[in-house]
Amino acid sequence: MTKLPRISGSEAMAALKKAGFYVKRQKGSHIVMRRDQPFAQTVVPDHRELDSGTLRAIIRQIGMSVDEFQALL
Repeated sequence: MTKLPRISGSEAMAALKKAGFYVKRQKGSHIVMRRDQPFAQTVVPDHRELDSGTLRAIIRQIGMSVDEFQALL
């Protein structure tokens, strides 16, 4: 299993924007990001540091591998 980087929510959102995601809506510190083709949607908490389980769930929801996501950082 590939080791996950320790990143913030804003760094994760920047990587998702490179993958074609945009901000759909926000409530508090939780931001819903969506990609239309192929459809994927995930919630990114805008925290100083994301837990490894939260980051792994985001990567799984968008249908990427950890290595593909790290290439976007």
